[in-house]
Amino acid sequence: MTASTATEAVPARVDLLWLPLGAGGHVVRWNGRVFEAVSAVLQRRPIADLYHAALEVRLEGRRHVIEQAPAWGMGSRERGVVCGGPVGARRLGRWRLFRYEVRCWADGVIPDAAEAVDSPVRVPSDAARARRLLDLVARVPTATWGRDELGTGEMWNSNSIVAWLLASSGHDAAAIAAPRRGRAPGWSAGLIAASRS
Repeated sequence: MTASTATEAVPARVDLLWLPLGAGGHVVRWNGRVFEAVSAVLQRRPIADLYHAALEVRLEGRRHVIEQAPAWGMGSRERGVVCGGPVGARRLGRWRLFRYEVRCWADGVIPDAAEAVDSPVRVPSDAARARRLLDLVARVPTATWGRDELGTGEMWNSNSIVAWLLASSGHDAAAIAAPRRGRAPGWSAGLIAASRS
């Protein structure tokens, strides 16, 4: 069976990728390590590896990648941007440097996919739930990255967006866990926000 035949034979598939925080970028990786070290001390627990979630959705013979990423840095105009929000503080969001974008890119790429850990994680799905997930991307909450504007008890980030999309489209996002010895900060924020809507 060829790769294209295999894609056509599967009517719908949702895969989650766990990307090490800061894969491909030293500044984000360093900041993440500092954040995790401080969090671990305050919460009296061991330091964990931090992960950023992204999705690949295959439906009707097409592959869509869904990811939150900085609004700057990627040269391609065609990257499937559907919405975005501020980073750090609403006022800072006036400048592109302090904005994120949510991408739903048909036949697109996740730049750091090669560094994914214990991935892909196959999320049990069907065509109806996969279609709903794709339809919801443009309606994902665009709260300020790194803040708890939604009152969930946890900051909003890329993991929140992926968890919200999965839960809101009828997938069992609560059953998904980060790789061993790892954490996905923001995941529960997405679950809580989805349960309210």
